[in-house]
Amino acid sequence: MDTLKREIISQRVRQVKPSGIRKFFDIINTMPNVISLGVGEPDFVTPEHIRQAGIESIQQGRTRYTSNSGTVELREEIASTVQRHYGLTYDPISQILVTVGVSEGVDLVMRTILDPGDEVISPDPGYVAYEADIIFAGGVPVPVPTYAQYNFGVRAAEIEAAITPRTKMILLGNPNNPTGAVIPREELEGIARLAVEHDLIVASDEVYSRLVYGTEYVSIANMPQMQERTVILNGFSKAYAMTGWRVGYVLAPAEILSAMLKVHQYTIMCAGTAAQEAALQALRHGEPDVQRMYADYARRGRMFVDGLNRIGLPACEPRGAFYAFPYIGNTGMNDEEFAEKLLFEEEVAVVPGSSFGAAGQNYVRATYCTAYEKLEEALVRIERFVKKHA
Repeated sequence: MDTLKREIISQRVRQVKPSGIRKFFDIINTMPNVISLGVGEPDFVTPEHIRQAGIESIQQGRTRYTSNSGTVELREEIASTVQRHYGLTYDPISQILVTVGVSEGVDLVMRTILDPGDEVISPDPGYVAYEADIIFAGGVPVPVPTYAQYNFGVRAAEIEAAITPRTKMILLGNPNNPTGAVIPREELEGIARLAVEHDLIVASDEVYSRLVYGTEYVSIANMPQMQERTVILNGFSKAYAMTGWRVGYVLAPAEILSAMLKVHQYTIMCAGTAAQEAALQALRHGEPDVQRMYADYARRGRMFVDGLNRIGLPACEPRGAFYAFPYIGNTGMNDEEFAEKLLFEEEVAVVPGSSFGAAGQNYVRATYCTAYEKLEEALVRIERFVKKHA
C-alpha cells in the first residue's frame, strides 16, 4: 500500500465513522465479568420449536436457494401477520421482500430511492446505521433533534422546518433506538401530511413494534394516502429473539419493491433457507413466546428505569423497545468518558449517547434485555460509580 499515490478508500466510506456500539462490544468480549448493557440483543435463546424448524430444514436437505424475494410460504405468513397486528394489507408476491435482517432493508431502501445529494430527514438520536446507510447511498443525512421534555418523540413541526427542495425521504425508527420513544398518533398524522404535501417517501423501521408498553402503536402506513408512499422495515430479531438468524422483511408499494428487489438480487441473492423456515415457524406458532418475553421486558424496564432515576441519572420512561436513555450530564463527565470509566472501573458496559447523533450527547444507552438479576447488580455498580465521582 505504501507504493500507492492515490487515496484508495472512497470518500463516502471515509466520511462514515465506525460504530460506537461495536467498539464497546469488542472490548467487553475480553472482560468475562462485565455486565453488558451495550448491545441490543435479547438474552433469551431463540425458542426451541423455532430452532428445531431451522434444524429440520438442514437435516432434510432443504438447503438450496429460495426465490430472491423469499419463500412464498413465509411471505404469505408475513402478509397475514401484518394484517392481523397492524390492519395493513400487502400482496405477498409483489409487495413483500424477505431480507437478511432489517439492516439489509435499511440499506436497500437508501440505495433504491436516493440519488446523489438527496436529503433524508431522520430523528436524532437514531440508530447508528441510518446515517451511514444514507451516506453510502450518496444521500445527505438531515438530523432533527429530539428532546427529553417530549420523551424524545419526533414532532412534525421540527420535520417541517428541515424540509428543503432536496428532501426526498423521511426515515423513522418507531419505536426509536436508542431512546425507546414511540411517535404519538397526532405527530404521525402531521408527518404524513407533510409527506403527502411535499411528495416524500417515508421509510419506517418498525422492528420494535411488538415491544410497546402502555401506549398504542400505530404505523405511519395506516395514515391516509400513506401506504402508497411508505416502506416498512421489520424483522424477527427482537420480538422472537432471533438476532443471529438474520431475517427481516420489507413491505412496500409494488413499484418500489420491484426496484429494491433488483438491488437485493445483485448483492444478496436471498436470505438463508433454514433461517426463513425458522421465521415461518415463529410467525405460525411463536406468539406465546413473544408475549412471554414482552412481559419480562416490561418488568425489567420498570425496575431499571426507576433505579436509574433513584440514583440521580434522569431517564424518561421508554414506551417501546428495551432501552433506557439516562442523562449523565450532572456527573461532570461527558458520555464517552462516563461509558469508558464505568466499563473499566465497575465492569458495566453502556453506549455513549453521542454514538447515535449529536442530540445524544450527555446521555448513554443502557439495554434492559438482560437478566433481571444482572440489571439489579448493574444498578448497584452504577450507583457506586456515580457516588464515587460525585
